[in-house]
Amino acid sequence: VQLQASGGGSVQAGGSLRLSCAASGFTLDDYAIGWFRQAPGKEREGVSCMSIIGSTAYADSVKGRFTISRDNAQNTVYLQMNSLKPEDTAVYYCAADQGSQRYYCSRYGRSYTYWGQGTLVTVSS
Repeated sequence: VQLQASGGGSVQAGGSLRLSCAASGFTLDDYAIGWFRQAPGKEREGVSCMSIIGSTAYADSVKGRFTISRDNAQNTVYLQMNSLKPEDTAVYYCAADQGSQRYYCSRYGRSYTYWGQGTLVTVSS
C-alpha cells in the first residue's frame, strides 16, 4: 500500500497548482482520502477530504479556492488549488483510510492509516 503525492512547486499569489495523490497496492475508491498540510512551526491542518461515496469537506481557509476530486480509472486523487495565498505555503500530504468514512469524511489526521510522503507548495507574494 503506497501513496505518492506530487504536483507541488513555487507559484506567485493568485496562481494555481494541482496536487496529485496516486495510489498503488489498493483501490482508492474503497477508501476515504484526506489532504493535509503542515507549515513550518505550525500544526498539521486538515485541508480537505472525500468520503468513500464522494462527499467532501474543506477547511474554512480554503473553501471556494480548493477542490478535491477523484479519478477512479487513474486511481488518483487530486487537489486543485486556485487563488493561492502566501499562507497556503506548506508541505501537503495525502492520506487514505478504509474505515468508517463511507458517508462523511474526517479532516483529523488520526482518522487515516496510510500517508504519502508530502509535496512542498510555496506561494510568494
